[in-house]
Amino acid sequence: MARMLSRCAAVLLMASPSAGLSFDVAAAKNRPVSKVITLLKDMMKQLEKEAEEDEEIYDKMACWCETNDKEKTKSIADAEARIEDLTTKIEELTAASARLNTEIKNHEKEVAKNQEALDKATAIREKQLAEFNAEEKDLLESISALKAAVTVLSKHHGGSLLQIPRTHMMSVAATLQYQLRKHSSLLQGALTPSERRVAAAFVQAPQDYFDAAPTFKQSYAPQSGEIFGILRQMKETFESNLSASQKEEMAN
Repeated sequence: MARMLSRCAAVLLMASPSAGLSFDVAAAKNRPVSKVITLLKDMMKQLEKEAEEDEEIYDKMACWCETNDKEKTKSIADAEARIEDLTTKIEELTAASARLNTEIKNHEKEVAKNQEALDKATAIREKQLAEFNAEEKDLLESISALKAAVTVLSKHHGGSLLQIPRTHMMSVAATLQYQLRKHSSLLQGALTPSERRVAAAFVQAPQDYFDAAPTFKQSYAPQSGEIFGILRQMKETFESNLSASQKEEMAN
């Protein structure tokens, strides 16, 4: 650009009609062409200055663009790598989620199955407990009744049943008959056949032992010791069975 302006100025000087061997500097400065040349020189300086400034700005911008491009390129590469990692992680987690969902369903089925088994076991246990409570209550009542009968006979143990009041003897006979009938299976091995016959004879005709004058049957009637032993054996059998049932219940 500077060379172009110099050439323009030279052309204007050569074209001037007042050009000659004698050159008036003061007059030349005041000529229109000189003013134009001066103006052009000033413009050239300004343009050169602006060009330098533009070049400096360009260098800065180019440096910024290069630096920013590197940073952006790195950021993009990092982001793409991160996206790839996250995509892989998502796939892994999706697979894990599907696996866990399957396991959860299997566990739910197992829990439902176990709950069903638990409900059945609970129902069975409740039934067993109810049966035990009923059996325990029945045995306690039987033991209490036999204990009362034994107490009655123990007052006359070793003597004849004729010494026992009629009402007491009838009560003992009723207790014996009821317990023999109700717990026949439990007493199956507790009493001998002979003891069962003695008990049956006493239960069937307890009034024969209350007559004032002894009869033929009374002469062969069992003494209180035999009935006393039978009642005591029955009571001990019930107590043993109750103890075994209670231990089994505690174990359950």
